[in-house]
Amino acid sequence: MVVGSVAVSGGRLAYHRTGGSGPVVVMSHGLTDNGLCWSRLATALAAEFDLVMLDARGHGESSRIAVGQPHDPAQDIAEAIAGLGLERPMVIGHSVGARATAAYASVHPGQVAKVVLEDPPFLPPAEPAAVEVRQARFRQQVERFQAMSRDELIAMGRASSPNWHEDDFPAWAEAKTQVDPDALPDYRTPWQDTIRRITAPTLLIHGDPALGGLVTAEISAEAVAINPVIRPVLIPNAGHNTRRENFPAYLAAVKDFMLEG
Repeated sequence: MVVGSVAVSGGRLAYHRTGGSGPVVVMSHGLTDNGLCWSRLATALAAEFDLVMLDARGHGESSRIAVGQPHDPAQDIAEAIAGLGLERPMVIGHSVGARATAAYASVHPGQVAKVVLEDPPFLPPAEPAAVEVRQARFRQQVERFQAMSRDELIAMGRASSPNWHEDDFPAWAEAKTQVDPDALPDYRTPWQDTIRRITAPTLLIHGDPALGGLVTAEISAEAVAINPVIRPVLIPNAGHNTRRENFPAYLAAVKDFMLEG
């Protein structure tokens, strides 16, 4: 495993890379996670792919978020890919990382081999007042996380997500102590405008909204109607954290898609 960092505008992104001669896959995690949250999936795919697990800005070991200066997570992905000298990688993201991955793929057609989006927040833009409320709540949540010990965080994770694999908890807990309180994104562009510009084959993975999934059947159908390169896959018995809640089904879907063609 190679551990390093790559320069982006106004800072650096940390990463872990498995290496190898297989196709490159750039992985972008969700809010309050870090790049190592992909470790279980990366281990399962390392024999066939070269996986680059990024820490997003404001997460993990990457640069903090400058107060009052908005940043573009999709641009960070683009600059990291350029800085690492990667050509037409596959890109995969979860939650806000999926939203950033979709934005990157939409702005850089022809530079992406395939796209995997795990339960992205395809939600309508919020009013400024609602955004302020959400950001205040998020800052309070981060303060609670960072007042807890690693053991307390792992115990909380086990209690709230008893069906996760034990290997998922260490990175999840560590990430909670590393996240920037200003990391909550504010989406100004409708998700529909973003996905209609994607040209690479795209797998939209989602779970059951009754179990916490964000992508509903209606959103999935709308995404396909907007852009036929999108292929939706429902992972049974899973919600927002589909790979953590039904890893075998998730792995099979992702691996089959990546190896196609």
